Amino acid sequence: MTKKKDPKDLLPMNRPPLYKTVEELEAKIDEYFTNCPDQKSILTKTGLIDIPCPTITGLALFLGFCSRGTMYEYENKNPDFSDTIKKARSKMEVIYEQLLQDGNSGAIFALKNFGWTDKQEIETNITGIECIITGISKKS
Repeated sequence: MTKKKDPKDLLPMNRPPLYKTVEELEAKIDEYFTNCPDQKSILTKTGLIDIPCPTITGLALFLGFCSRGTMYEYENKNPDFSDTIKKARSKMEVIYEQLLQDGNSGAIFALKNFGWTDKQEIETNITGIECIITGISKKS
């Protein structure tokens, strides 16, 4: 006869934190940006070369998270690590901003994930509109 399992034993266990200290996380982030494993090949006059191509998802995977969303959750739920992850995301944002300066319009889409928006602001003068409406009605 087997013992029936208690329902609380079926709940998933909390995972241990990926990083014990802020310094440990900072070192891993620095390693990603210094020795970026994510590369892209570009053709130059001298031939094909590989250049670093850091990405948010690449950073998240390098740090041991299963997705960038999981990294964001870690940032939000662990106040000790929040500033460190925000700083890493800001480093990535700088890279995309630099791509914009080089004429890479595709970087706009990446920057929108950082909260950037394109918007046009149109200012209207309500008083001016009222005068026009009043002027039209006076003529009729």
